[in-house]
Amino acid sequence: MREFYGYARVSTVRQGERGVSLQEQKSAIERYAQINNLAVVCIFEERETAAKRGRPVFGQMLKLLKTGKASGVVIHKIDRSARNLKDWADLGELIDSGVDVRFANESLDLTSRGGRLSADIQAVVAADYIRNLKEETKKGIYGRLKQGLLPMPARTGYISQGPGKVKLPDPVQAPLVKKAYELYATGTFNLKELAKRMESLGLRNRMGGRVANQALERILKDPFYIGIIKIKRSGETFPGIHQPIVSTAVFQEVQDIMSGKRHRKTFKHDFIFRQLFTCAPCKRALVGELQKGRVYYRCHGRGCQSATLPERIIEKRILHTLTRLEFSQDEKDYFHQRLSSMAKQWQEQRERATQGIALNLDQLKQRQTKLTDVFLDESIDKETFEQRKTTLLMERRNLEERLAELKNQDGSIERRLQALLELASSAYTAYRTATNPEKRELLKIISSNRQLNSQSLIFTASKPFDLIEKRFEKTNGCQRRVTVRDVWERLLPRLIECVCGNEIARAA
Repeated sequence: MREFYGYARVSTVRQGERGVSLQEQKSAIERYAQINNLAVVCIFEERETAAKRGRPVFGQMLKLLKTGKASGVVIHKIDRSARNLKDWADLGELIDSGVDVRFANESLDLTSRGGRLSADIQAVVAADYIRNLKEETKKGIYGRLKQGLLPMPARTGYISQGPGKVKLPDPVQAPLVKKAYELYATGTFNLKELAKRMESLGLRNRMGGRVANQALERILKDPFYIGIIKIKRSGETFPGIHQPIVSTAVFQEVQDIMSGKRHRKTFKHDFIFRQLFTCAPCKRALVGELQKGRVYYRCHGRGCQSATLPERIIEKRILHTLTRLEFSQDEKDYFHQRLSSMAKQWQEQRERATQGIALNLDQLKQRQTKLTDVFLDESIDKETFEQRKTTLLMERRNLEERLAELKNQDGSIERRLQALLELASSAYTAYRTATNPEKRELLKIISSNRQLNSQSLIFTASKPFDLIEKRFEKTNGCQRRVTVRDVWERLLPRLIECVCGNEIARAA
């Protein structure tokens, strides 16, 4: 029996499992060989498209056939062998050299002129099919793009809902992508440092792995995150209908840094408290210096006698303040209970105030109607009418603004107060795990006075964090034991006043 090779191909792994699978093609090849008394010594399997050249398994098989390792090859169908004319020409050269090429599903005699012509026509049809398929696919892709949809896998930070649907921000990864942009826009990170930082924060690629430096660079350059779809190959852009993650201003800052228009800030030493503390006498920023492995801060003002302060002393004082902001479990339990009851009170207060304002608006409308009737009866002159009408309109506008403000406050007081308390209690932990730029930003939020006066360090928490820090300090010589309830019943109205205003604090 003559020895033959077999060749089976699918375009994708998924195609190999469904439709005309590799196993079905192999079975057809084996049946053909059995009927025609051929010995198939090896079946070459490949998962590659035949539309482009460069199939490694197909190329290896051709080389073996040229060396005479087998008498010929049995292929399932013509379109399994080649869908580009160059590969078909290579196969034709083998046929011309005497290699026996057969097709299990087509009865073609390639040694005859008619059979060869028929095979050539089918190969041309297969190649044309691929061209047409490319054009139709391109039309479909551009149709989606014009609709503002991305017909490709979701970018990092987004999740896909399926074909023809808008990509949605990933609730976990989207904030991290935004954070990456914001950190790079500060100009204090290079790509390597940023990739390491984002890995520690939990940023992952679509496969759940670490985002490499090059991938992070692509993310930072991709306008998809500001709502614009850009096709890299053609350079075309389309307005997307997906929700942007990054603001245009931050995106532009990042592009300016990456293109060199704005230089990245580089510091020989990125000291923690750089440009954060000032000298009390001359108001200059203290400058950090590295001396014998330790960091010191001092004023460089001419003639200034302010003392030099070690970084460890500053940080010790800051950590002491942040520790005093932390809440005990008793305090957290009290907040949960007290805020729930206060939220109910605020809701009732808003409803009563809303009803009262609505009643006043109705009364104003009635007064305006009466005023108009009096004017039409000529009981008052036009000048008096206009003055009173203007006064009523001003009162009405004021009531409408107060009504809108009350409606907009629904639930916001509780959220703002809860956010304040969470920031205060987590400040110590956040500081210990933050980068130097993040530490500086945190200290700017929670402190208002950061100075060095001679040998004295001044570090004062800003309002309302100063109230929280000193909540357990005894006042007026009181010696009795102060409970959590005592402290917070006194302190909460003052916090609410700082966050929400006097009127809400009185209501609370």
